[in-house]
Amino acid sequence: MASASATATLLKPSSVPTQHKPVITASVSPPLPPPRRHNLLRRDVLSISAASTLLLTQSLPFLAPSPASAAEDEEYVKDTSAVISKVRTTLSMERTDPNVADAVAELREASNSWVAKYRKEKALLGKASFRDIYSALNAVSGHYVSFGPTAPIPAKRKARILEEMETAEKALSRGR
Repeated sequence: MASASATATLLKPSSVPTQHKPVITASVSPPLPPPRRHNLLRRDVLSISAASTLLLTQSLPFLAPSPASAAEDEEYVKDTSAVISKVRTTLSMERTDPNVADAVAELREASNSWVAKYRKEKALLGKASFRDIYSALNAVSGHYVSFGPTAPIPAKRKARILEEMETAEKALSRGR
């Protein structure tokens, strides 16, 4: 029963107001261990890249292109030159020429086979000649697909296509 009265007295508000004093506690914790380095610092990355570049440049004279890649380059130049001449021949034909539809069909077949053959070659994707020829073939094929084989190519588009052909020929002659 004493516990019941003790509980009752705890619940009664006291008649004397109590002042609350702020309590400041200080705890001393052990110092944290230094963080682990899981990632590389910039100087590490730079030193690794510098070393690999040095090794690569020192070994380049020993890495001569294989005869197969030289033959592939010759084949690329020959095929690209043939496609360029076919595009120029087709674009120079008159609209009233009865052979224009056949020439456009041949051009589309040649351009499709050229793109299918060389688009997957990673070594050619960065070449200026590939980029320009691909762009020109895309413009020519897109025009004939949209407007038909007898529709004339507008003057601005034709000029841009011929300009891309010229820059591609220059790049081919320079091995680019």
